[in-house]
Amino acid sequence: MVVLGADVHKRSHTFVAVDDRGRKAGEKTVPATTEGHLKALAWAKTNFGEDLLWGIEDCRNLSARLERDLLSAGQKVVRVAPKLMAHERAGARTQGKSDPIDALAVARAVLRHPDLPVAAHDEVSRELKLLVDRREDLVAQRTSTINRLLGRIHELDPTQILKKKALTRAKAQTAMAAWLATIDGLLAELATDELGDIIRLTLSINELEKRIGTAVRAVAPQLLALPGCAELTAAKIVGETAGITRFKNEAAFACHTGTAPIPVWSGNTAGRVRLSRAGNRQLNAALYRIALTQTRLADSPGQTYYRKRIDQDGKTKAEALRCLKRRLARVVYNRLHADEQSRHHTHQTAAA
Repeated sequence: MVVLGADVHKRSHTFVAVDDRGRKAGEKTVPATTEGHLKALAWAKTNFGEDLLWGIEDCRNLSARLERDLLSAGQKVVRVAPKLMAHERAGARTQGKSDPIDALAVARAVLRHPDLPVAAHDEVSRELKLLVDRREDLVAQRTSTINRLLGRIHELDPTQILKKKALTRAKAQTAMAAWLATIDGLLAELATDELGDIIRLTLSINELEKRIGTAVRAVAPQLLALPGCAELTAAKIVGETAGITRFKNEAAFACHTGTAPIPVWSGNTAGRVRLSRAGNRQLNAALYRIALTQTRLADSPGQTYYRKRIDQDGKTKAEALRCLKRRLARVVYNRLHADEQSRHHTHQTAAA
């Protein structure tokens, strides 16, 4: 089998092929377009046969189109974290940095780490991720606009005291528009324009929330049944997971979410672990929200486990919460698998 490492950029992709011992066998640079990707595939098949494994540096938007084109062509693709490529390059005898050097480091990282996450062409998770990301962008724009508007309101009348969340509600927006209409001057005019932007953004955000809720209810009912997991959190998990079947087991999923503890013990400190800062931080934050909610739900399994870790095992609250997050990673993994199997069964029944 020949491994091809890819160093991806906005306008070009560089591929380096290595044999099973990591020796360089070829190099190719193509435009970052579908035509360029197919040209690289034809070059690889002509020179190295059909048994190919593609390792792509995981750069999200830069590598997404390349992944889709290769997967559509029936190729096997794995994702290489940038830090693995950097470690491989630092340990090599080659001096300097270039696209071929980086691509070679990616290919050798694939050989060194045979359990890398496999890329999957999952339209369900991709669509949810696009919707969730769009909503988060709009929320950030609305928050920024609200902050500016509150500054103008304070300048117009310091006695007007409003909370940020109040301006996301229609009643407060209507009252603010009526008050601004009674004031003359450029400052009030700009404040009125910004209030209009907030109203427009709020309508778009609400529409996206409805669309996300409808989509996630259709694809992840088991995940939504988990206490503390609302629709937006479930959509975030499905979108960032990008296909649960690409993980070989729940331990691999826990590593990906950054909830698997890292051992830091020696001698008399046997068993000591520390918090992991690696993994997908969006998934980690989603699990944190679920864990925090479960600790506040009376008589829930999450709260029972959390209290047990504190009362019986002597854990601090932060340590107990991290233990609960690791436990939830296992639960979420199993529920995502159940939803995936149910979805495939439904599709097979419909096809039959």
